[in-house]
Amino acid sequence: MAWAAGGLAAAATVAGGWLAPPDELQGDAQRLMYLHVPAAWVAYAAFAVVLAASGAYLIGGDLRWDRFARAAAELGVALTAAAIGTGSVWGHLVWGTWWAWDPRLVSTALLLFAYAGYLALRRTLAERWAARDGGDHRVARPAAVVGVAGFLLVPVVHFSVLWWRSLHQQATVLAPHRPPIDPRMATALLLAVAAATLAAFCLLLHRVVRLERRLAPAPSPAAERAPAGVG
Repeated sequence: MAWAAGGLAAAATVAGGWLAPPDELQGDAQRLMYLHVPAAWVAYAAFAVVLAASGAYLIGGDLRWDRFARAAAELGVALTAAAIGTGSVWGHLVWGTWWAWDPRLVSTALLLFAYAGYLALRRTLAERWAARDGGDHRVARPAAVVGVAGFLLVPVVHFSVLWWRSLHQQATVLAPHRPPIDPRMATALLLAVAAATLAAFCLLLHRVVRLERRLAPAPSPAAERAPAGVG
């Protein structure tokens, strides 16, 4: 899976850096789209995993879902920060400013703060309940509630360019009336999104495995001394 992600990333680099033409109005600054859009969309997907995993934990109480939610939130926060960073560079090149109080930018910043707060809440609760019985569940329950509620900001971010007057470009590939886009640009963008999605999925699984190993309860000394077949 990691090799496939690397291959897609290489293909996206070639397609976006050399094969796709520069934008008629924005010039080569438009090429930041091949980083900015995948980061934003995969961040949405990561927060959707937080929503689904948090809901599954609240329903079934399985801590494995809580670990998926935690790993996905960490990934989503990193990707949202990357989307804001690449967007700021793009805005500086095209708008002449690093930041504007634009609905898309402000709502994305709120989304970042919301899930950064989710991770901070987890850390605070973990430090408080780490040495007590049932501490994992005392962290997971309130975190799951925040994880579900935080997803309400995702549609606000996505539709902000339609609901309010915005400098930010509206949807291109998924727009209702499908405005024209050069096929080479569309190919490069789809390759970049596929590469980012697959790479993020690899990182998510790797992080969950690490959490499983780190947070799994250690065997008791009595269990370690018990002969094979006893228990």
